[in-house]
Amino acid sequence: MSVTAKPLIIPIFIPHAGCPHQCVFCNQQAITGSTAVLPTPAHIRSVVHDFLSYKRDIRTGVELSFYGGNFLGLPAKTIQDLLDQASEFAGTGHIDGIRFSTRPDTVDGDRLNLLRPYPVSTLELGVQSLNDAVLRQAGRGHTAADAVNAATLLKENNYRVGLQMMTGLPGDKDALCLSTARQIIALKPDFVRIYPTLVIHGSRLADLYQQGLYTPQNLMDCVVQLKTLVLLFQENRIPVIRMGLQASDGLDDPSIVLAGPYHPALGHMVYSEILLDAAAKKLKDRQTPHQTVRITVHPRSLSRMQGLNKTNIEILKRRFHIQTLHLATDSSLDSDSVRVE
Repeated sequence: MSVTAKPLIIPIFIPHAGCPHQCVFCNQQAITGSTAVLPTPAHIRSVVHDFLSYKRDIRTGVELSFYGGNFLGLPAKTIQDLLDQASEFAGTGHIDGIRFSTRPDTVDGDRLNLLRPYPVSTLELGVQSLNDAVLRQAGRGHTAADAVNAATLLKENNYRVGLQMMTGLPGDKDALCLSTARQIIALKPDFVRIYPTLVIHGSRLADLYQQGLYTPQNLMDCVVQLKTLVLLFQENRIPVIRMGLQASDGLDDPSIVLAGPYHPALGHMVYSEILLDAAAKKLKDRQTPHQTVRITVHPRSLSRMQGLNKTNIEILKRRFHIQTLHLATDSSLDSDSVRVE
């Protein structure tokens, strides 16, 4: 997969807004640090201006995004008010489009008609799982068929579609999660986000965990599972644009994240494992001795190749009895390519 520029996404959080109930894993106020109050026009203007000051030339566009709630579950007047406020920035050229996340069971013809006058470019669906038993245990309140129908309807209406899935949900297993990934691939989304389940203070899952009725994934098992999923999506040319929640002070607080595979560099760890496997395979296939080795990657993959605290370097040296290992960069390589000399 080649390295490409990404849009600048300006997040406006609407914690729990439009949600018919609270899923077992969720406490958006704890995750985002925001209270369950809709943003004012002044707040939206402030956030937009702050983020635009950080914009870099490498960004391909700017999208204002409503996250943390169920956007299409809001009252129609509220949806229109928020889109009116966001559209002002599209009219002045400050943003290129609007995006939001919503539940699959809120996507229908009437709600899509509300969007037509506005520059909405991307919709993200909180699919979580495409196994009905897992969805029931997660308290989602919708079925896998709802997610399939919603994704299909959005694609038919020419929206850019992102699907969000979760790993480690109550009742989920590796085989079920892999099945969800394959069903997501069949829906041909434009991108995917993968969120490992965390035990968040104030969630119903926290009660289950404290009662011994739920066991979260450990970090390394999660990394291995995510590696399998990422490679599967890559094989099918579907970008994984995020793994794990965005790092924040709140998530580093053990009184908020009680358990689960949280790490501020989770995605880095997964891609480091992928590059480690790629380098190890080439070294294993190599016929010449491994006393001195040069491994070349794209410049943006250098830290991933090294691994956290340069653990990949030590692993390769130890596994293949390498005395000297040099890392080099070549911008002509794809971000997931490894050259061994």
